[in-house]
Amino acid sequence: MRGNAMKYAKLGAARAALAVALSTGVVAGGMLLGAAPAAAKEKEAPKATYSKEFIAVAGPVQKFVQDAQAAKAKGTPDAQIKASLADAPAKLAIAEVAAKTGQDKLAAGQFAVQLGGFLEDTPMRSRGVRNMLESGMVEADKVPTFNFYLGNFAYASKDFQGAIDPLTKAIQGNVSEDAAAEMLADSYTQVGKPAEGIAALKMAYDARKAANGTVPDGWYTRAKIIAYKAKLGSQAIEWSTLEVAAQPTALNWLGAGQLAREFGGFGKEESLDLGRLFLRSGALDNDKQFVAREFIEYVQAADPRRLPGETVKVIELGLSKGALDSSDVFVSDSLTQAKGRIASDKASLVGLEKDARASADGKLAVATADAYLSYDNPAKAEELYQLALTKGGAFDMDRAETRLGIAQLDQDKFDAAKASFAKVGGVRAPLAKLWSVLADQKAKP
Repeated sequence: MRGNAMKYAKLGAARAALAVALSTGVVAGGMLLGAAPAAAKEKEAPKATYSKEFIAVAGPVQKFVQDAQAAKAKGTPDAQIKASLADAPAKLAIAEVAAKTGQDKLAAGQFAVQLGGFLEDTPMRSRGVRNMLESGMVEADKVPTFNFYLGNFAYASKDFQGAIDPLTKAIQGNVSEDAAAEMLADSYTQVGKPAEGIAALKMAYDARKAANGTVPDGWYTRAKIIAYKAKLGSQAIEWSTLEVAAQPTALNWLGAGQLAREFGGFGKEESLDLGRLFLRSGALDNDKQFVAREFIEYVQAADPRRLPGETVKVIELGLSKGALDSSDVFVSDSLTQAKGRIASDKASLVGLEKDARASADGKLAVATADAYLSYDNPAKAEELYQLALTKGGAFDMDRAETRLGIAQLDQDKFDAAKASFAKVGGVRAPLAKLWSVLADQKAKP
């Protein structure tokens, strides 16, 4: 994580320094005689107001800035310019002490930003930005960006605690700098508060969404990494779900499902419905090295003795993709066993359905619906799941609602499917949310 911190520090500091220079401008030669500074609120302060004390000491500092700029324009080496500014920090300090009015502080801040750039003095630049903010003269729409500069300087100096407050203010203002949210999240992580870091990213996410902006891919990645390393399972699942909703790639679907399983305490039945999600979302279309284990887990969850038709379908798909090896004893035995059971299993469905309809509770109806779903007969499965839920009984309601939603999704009944998934609670809730995301995506033309 610290390596990433340094990466952001180097990139961010350079960007911030350039942005400050471009956005605030340099205090012009006639500024102390009444011209308003670039960042001043023009409507509220049409005339610059400087204290006599500040004017008395600011002239030499302004000259340092002007001379350094002129030298730079002429191509004077940076080292020579830096040497010519040996007395500038002392003069600047005097001007900063003398600054009383908002205009004084704004000008002193601009001086510090400019001189700090020439002197490569990050604390001086940071002090300058702080003075500009404290002047109250920075235009409201620029305040979030200035807070970003301030937080960036602290972050670049590894003052992670000091970076938190200004970066938070920047994000609350929906600053356009995408790196701000990741810097803030990393700052919290560096001071041992990963949950707060993830919450900060969520704040940035919500602000960006509210403004109809685009959420950077890096925010999802950063949140997932922090959550995973800190073993914050619910946050890892939340961010992977948000990511797959925004970027439904095969790899993102695979990752989202794997995180839900790792932190969700899934059993065999949940793993079965996760395999079905992988199948329908395209997650199994990833490179064979990424999905070989998923095919095996799907086969184990389906079980050739229980759902032979689905077992055969999954194994044959895995073989066609090269993710499964026919010479693997587990694969070959499962395939042989499943194929040998399909005929008798299908033949039993009519009788099972009759018994399920006559039964006082819904337990047998659920089992029969499971069989129909595994044989790609979602209409019959939906009917029997509905019957089971109406009758009630000693069965897992959340499992039945999940599979009812799957049967509805398979018939393109996307709104009905989402309604079913929304009823799912307990350990299955994260899985149902992923299924609901898939229903949303399949509903789009």
